Amino acid sequence: MFFLFASVRVIRGQNLLALIFVSICVHSWLVESWGTRRLGSQRPLVMNEPDHENQHAPLSYHGAWRIVWLVSLLVIVWLILRALQPVILLFALVFLLAMVLNPIVVWLQKHHVPRFVSVILLMLALVAVTTTIIVFAIPPLARQTQELVRSAPSVWQGIRTRIESVTQNYPAVREALPRTDEMAGKVGAAAGTVGNILLRSTLGLVGGVASFVFAILLLVFVLANPRPLVAAYLALAPDRYRAQAHRTLARLMRQMTAWARGVAINGVITGLSIGVLLWLIGVQPALMFGVFAFLGEFLPNIGAFLVSIPILLVALSLGATKFWLALGVIVLVYQVELNVLVPGVLGKEMRLHPVNILFFTLATATMFGLLGVFLAVPAAALVQIVIDEFYLQPRRPDYAAIDREAAALVEGKK
Repeated sequence: MFFLFASVRVIRGQNLLALIFVSICVHSWLVESWGTRRLGSQRPLVMNEPDHENQHAPLSYHGAWRIVWLVSLLVIVWLILRALQPVILLFALVFLLAMVLNPIVVWLQKHHVPRFVSVILLMLALVAVTTTIIVFAIPPLARQTQELVRSAPSVWQGIRTRIESVTQNYPAVREALPRTDEMAGKVGAAAGTVGNILLRSTLGLVGGVASFVFAILLLVFVLANPRPLVAAYLALAPDRYRAQAHRTLARLMRQMTAWARGVAINGVITGLSIGVLLWLIGVQPALMFGVFAFLGEFLPNIGAFLVSIPILLVALSLGATKFWLALGVIVLVYQVELNVLVPGVLGKEMRLHPVNILFFTLATATMFGLLGVFLAVPAAALVQIVIDEFYLQPRRPDYAAIDREAAALVEGKK
């Protein structure tokens, strides 16, 4: 009973001392069971008899104890990560940004600009861009967001009218739709929640500015002299895995550079295109939808789907014509991006399955909040590279045969 209670406490992450208690209990049980088994299976020792290990023998005491320690270590690491979530998020974003900006610093170095001066110039440009966005883009975006929140009941009434006209022969469907007054109440509650969040954000402005200044200083230190950090990373890798560790970091840097380039170029083009075209056909707030389209580029494949949902809902509330025009805009813009921009900008660097991206999006958002979404693609790429370098490549699997076997399973063949 005590063992079960301590195990549950460890799983919930409420008591670290319970982990030690679990380890002691497991250790005592292993010692007793292993000692009993050894006493029951003793046999006379013969001099110079080779000690061949039976591959089909049960798990040894030392092997079981290693597993216990590994699980305990993973639990401890998880508890530490949960306790240091803000710090880990800050350092992860800074290191990601350093990977993205390092090629620019190297390019400036090749043009005879000292590295430290290059970093300072880059930081000044970054601060200038951030300040410009805050001053000129945030106020109109906030106004359009407020307008969308205020018009949500009328938007829902328009959507409800369209659905009722289509489902005239299905009264149960019409009755299941929320009423406009109910939707207004929900929107009011959501607006109050957003207001509370904005109030807390305003009250925590000093802390946000301090975090931003700390992040800039940390980024300067990382970019100005990254060699000791990279050397320490390589030194931590065992000698037999040094080559894999080197290739892992090199591939991650290439993929993150390609991903950031794709977000910057494709995001600006896609965001402007969707914003301008929606403004031309009269679907508002076009500016906010353009910003959504830009942010959707942080999530390849699934970003376009997530961006399309609010656009089509608002367009549907304005009528069938607006809906089909908005759908045509979305299809046109994202087809151009998929067939022209993505091959030219990203190339073949990023090959991530949508399921992997969706999993890491939910995982990073759960662990780190909204800002964690920006780490979804880097985390997915890192896991994929590590598995490929340390597990798949040494085994040299026959991918053609594996693909044929997978196709047979999918098609229901034996």
